[in-house]
Formats: sequence, C-alpha cells, structure tokens
Amino acid sequence: MNIIIFGPPGAGKGTQANFIVKRYNLFQVSTGKILREEIKNKTEIGQKISTLMTSGSLVEDKIVNKLIEDIVSDENYKNRFIFDGYPRNLDQADNLNNLLSKYDQKINIVLKLSVTLETIKKRISERRAIETRPDDSEEIAIKRYETYEKSTEPVIEYYKKLNLLKVINGERSIDQINNEISEIMVDIEGWLYTLTPYKYDFKY
Repeated sequence: MNIIIFGPPGAGKGTQANFIVKRYNLFQVSTGKILREEIKNKTEIGQKISTLMTSGSLVEDKIVNKLIEDIVSDENYKNRFIFDGYPRNLDQADNLNNLLSKYDQKINIVLKLSVTLETIKKRISERRAIETRPDDSEEIAIKRYETYEKSTEPVIEYYKKLNLLKVINGERSIDQINNEISEIMVDIEGWLYTLTPYKYDFKY
C-alpha cells in the first residue's frame, strides 16, 4: 500500500503520518528529512541543496525528483510508502505517478487533513504558551496556511478526479483522527486483499 498525506502546517500531519507508519509498517518519505540528510551527509547533491536553502531559494524539482526515485526504486520498501510533503505541485504529482508506474507500483489512497485557519491560529497560540519557537507567530502561521492552500489545491483536485482522495476532519482530537484513518485503512485493506491476496503484510 502506498499513501499520500496532505495537511497545512499545524494540522497534525506529522503526528498522523507517524501513527500510520507504526501501525501499518510503512516507510515515510518526507522531502524535508531527505534534503536534511543529504546536507548532513555532505554529499555532492547535499552541498548544492545547502547552497540553495542558504540563499533562500527553493530546491528545484529536478533534484527532489531524483532523490524520490532513489527511494521508490528500492525493492525493500516497495508498496510500503507514505509520502509526506510530496508531491507539492502538479509536475511532482505527474512525476510520482510515472515513477511508481516505472517500478510497478501506484498510489492507493490520498488522505487530506482539513483544518480551518482559525483552528491553526488557536493551536499556535496554545503552543506558544507552552514553548517558544521563532516560527510560532500568527503572521507566519497565516502566510504558511495561505501558501499551502494555494499551492496544493491543484494537486488535491488531481487526486480527487482519480477517486483517491479521502478528506478527514482535522479539527478533532488526535485519537479521533487516528480512529477515522484506521476505519479508512480497513476498507482499503479489504479491497487490496480481494485484488491481490497475501501481497501486503500489515502489522498491528
């Protein structure tokens, strides 16, 4: 099973992605983590990424796509991916579709955590009362939310048209969201087992 999870900053996407990884024995593909690892390991591509990020420039799709292919092509993780932070645009969505097809895979489900801006601002305010983070300001939260919504809307529509999208109410508690995701996964599991029995090894 391969999954994509979407959600604006502050929606709890990371928490839910970790839950899915642990419960279903999947491998999380986080573009942010991948880029940081390349920089940490001081690879040739990592040095280029570091230069781009230091200058405030976005890392070009060509670089990100190459790193994604290196992972997707690994037989150890075949049909066990959850993509977090990728794809971010239609070009990346097309690239991911082509890559998965190339390595005899596909996306089985796309999850979107739906959260209002007011809820995001409330969560930021509550978090600031507990811990101080330089990026925890309402102004930054609003900018990130608006940028996210604008950039991902075409991608969400792309997967909606493919009948892969499941929208989850991200306004609720972590446990309630966990439960809804579990219910969706149970339905998907049954469908997958009907098509290809014993191919998937889900661990609870």
